[in-house]
Amino acid sequence: MDESLAVDLATVVAEQPEPLLFVTVSGAHLYGFPSRDSDVDLRGAHLLPAAELVGLDEPTETRSRMWDQDGVELDLVSHDLRKFVRLMLRRNGYVVEQLLSPLVIHTTDVHAEMVALAPDVLTGHHAHHYQGFAVTQWRLFDKTGELKPLLYTFRALLTGIHLMRSATVQAHLPTLIEEVDAPAYLPELIAAKAEAEHGSAVGLDTDAVHQDVEKLHAVLEQAQRDSALPGEPLARRALGELVIRVRLER
Repeated sequence: MDESLAVDLATVVAEQPEPLLFVTVSGAHLYGFPSRDSDVDLRGAHLLPAAELVGLDEPTETRSRMWDQDGVELDLVSHDLRKFVRLMLRRNGYVVEQLLSPLVIHTTDVHAEMVALAPDVLTGHHAHHYQGFAVTQWRLFDKTGELKPLLYTFRALLTGIHLMRSATVQAHLPTLIEEVDAPAYLPELIAAKAEAEHGSAVGLDTDAVHQDVEKLHAVLEQAQRDSALPGEPLARRALGELVIRVRLER
C-alpha cells in the first residue's frame, strides 16, 4: 500500500465509533499474493463501553464497514476485545494472524500486550484449523478453477506445518516457500495471481496438484503428532485479566 492510502486509513480509524485497539492488514496482502485489483482487508479489535456489555440488550460485538477509496475496495472488520480474545482461545489461527500481522495501520499498548501473549495461545490443535481451511479452499478451487483458492489452500497447509514445527505463525506464502518444502511451481502461481484477482489456473495438471496438496496434508498431520505445542492455550488467565483491566481502565 502506498503512503497516501495509509494516511487515509488513519482517518478511517479515527472516525470509528469505539476506540480501536489495533488495525492490521490481512488477506492476500498479508499472505504475499495480492493482485492488481485486490481489495484491502483490514482487521482489528475495539473496546465497547462497559454499559453495553452489562445491560439487558445483547451487544453488537462486531463492527464491519466496506467502502471504495480511489478505486480500491476496503473492508474493515473489528471485534470487541472480549470477543477477539475468545476467538483467540478457540484455536482460531485466522485471528492470531490478524493480531500478529506486520502490516500495522493502528496500534496501542493493549495491542502490544496481546501480541506478547499470542505465543501462549498456540496449541497443537491449531493444525485442525489449517487443515479445515485448506479443504474448504481446495473445494472452491475444484469448483471455480481460480488461482486464488488454490493459493489459499497451499498457504494454509504451509502455515500449519510451519506453526507445528516452529511454534510461530508465518502467513506470508513467499516466505513459507523458502522455509517449508513446497511445490516448485508456487512462485509462478503467485506471479500469475498478481495480474488478476479472479484469474484462472491455466495449464496446471490438476491431478498432480491434488497429489501435492494431499502430501502436504500428510506432512501437516505428522508435524502435529511431532509438535511440542501444548494441548490447551496457556494464556487464558492472563488474557482474561487483560480484558477486565482494560475495560475498567477505560
